[in-house]
Amino acid sequence: MKRLRLLIRKAAPEASERIAYRIPVFAYHGDLVGMSAHRDHLSLHTMSPPLVEAMAHRLSEVGVSGATIHFAPDQPLPAALIAEIVEARIEENLARRPGERRTTRR
Repeated sequence: MKRLRLLIRKAAPEASERIAYRIPVFAYHGDLVGMSAHRDHLSLHTMSPPLVEAMAHRLSEVGVSGATIHFAPDQPLPAALIAEIVEARIEENLARRPGERRTTRR
């Protein structure tokens, strides 16, 4: 969980953090992602079923349920994939805000 939090913060340093839905949630112009720990797995809550669907081919090695990605603690998600998910969520949030300038984040 610490690693996941650090990677999310690195991908979205401007994001705020709060507890919502009983889990830590990161927000930037709306909710970005959340994370949770369970007895037998960790979860990255993307809060975007279309994003998970679009990335299905890259998520075939992990469990997916709606907008949530489940993975084993001893088989963490790759850092690049987490960054890509967070950046895609930022783009989704900014695209929903009419009149707001979008900036490239890379």
